[in-house]
Amino acid sequence: MEPQKSDSSNTLSWASRLHVIENRDTHGGRVFENCVLTVVGVSLVSFAIGTMPDLSPGTQFALQLIEVATIVLFSVEYCLRIYVAGNRRKYLLSFYGVLDLVVILSYYLSLAAFDGRILRAVRLLRLFTVLKSFRFYRATDRLLYAVAIVREELVIFSMLSGVLLYLAAAGIWYFESQVQPDSFGSMFDGLWWAVITLTTVGYGDVYPVTVGGRVFTFLLLMIGLGIIAIPPGIIASALSKARQEQDRETKDDRSEA
Repeated sequence: MEPQKSDSSNTLSWASRLHVIENRDTHGGRVFENCVLTVVGVSLVSFAIGTMPDLSPGTQFALQLIEVATIVLFSVEYCLRIYVAGNRRKYLLSFYGVLDLVVILSYYLSLAAFDGRILRAVRLLRLFTVLKSFRFYRATDRLLYAVAIVREELVIFSMLSGVLLYLAAAGIWYFESQVQPDSFGSMFDGLWWAVITLTTVGYGDVYPVTVGGRVFTFLLLMIGLGIIAIPPGIIASALSKARQEQDRETKDDRSEA
C-alpha cells in the first residue's frame, strides 16, 4: 500500500506544480508567463522577417527551425492547459482555448500547405498569436469587466452609430450622386464616405461639391461626432470603476492574509 500512496502523492505534487500555468501571482507562474511571452515575441518577429524578399538559405533555415520550435512549445502549452483545467470542456470552448487551438493549427497547416496562395492565407492566422499575450495582463481582465458593465449602453450607441451611418450614406448619395456618379454612384459608396468622415480620417478621395452636400456634411459632423465620441467615454468610466473594485479586492485579500 505504501508505494501506492507514494505514487499518489507524487502525482498530486506534479499536478500542483503544473498549476503555476494558471497562477500568475507565484514566482513559477511569472516565469512561465515570461517564457510564453518570449515565445510569442520571437514568433511574431520571425513572421515579419519571413515576409522579406530574397532571404538567404541560411536565414530561411533558421526561420524554419524557429517555426518548428514554436509549434512544439505552443503544443506543449496547450496540452498542459488542458491537463490542469478544472473544467476541460469549458477551457476548450473558451475564447483563449479556441485561440490556442487556432494558433497551433495555423502552424501545422503552414507546414503542410503546398500551394502558395493557401500558404499565405494560413500564415495570416498566425497573427492571432499576438492575442495569446493578452491573457497574462490584469488590464485585459479589467477591460473585459468594464465592457460587461456597460454592454447595454454600448449596444444602444452601436445601434445609433449604425443608423447614423445609414442616414449619412443615404443623404450624401441623394445630394451628390447626380453630380459625382463615379464617386457616389450608390449608397455603398456613400457609406465609405460616411465612415471616413465620421471617424475624422478624411482621406480626401471623395468629398461633397454641391451646396446641399456640404451643408449636409456640416450638420452630420455636428451631430455625428458627439454620438461617436460617447462610447469611449463610457468605457473609460467603466475602466475606472473596474480598477477601483480590483484594488479594493486586492486590499481585502492582503488584510485577510
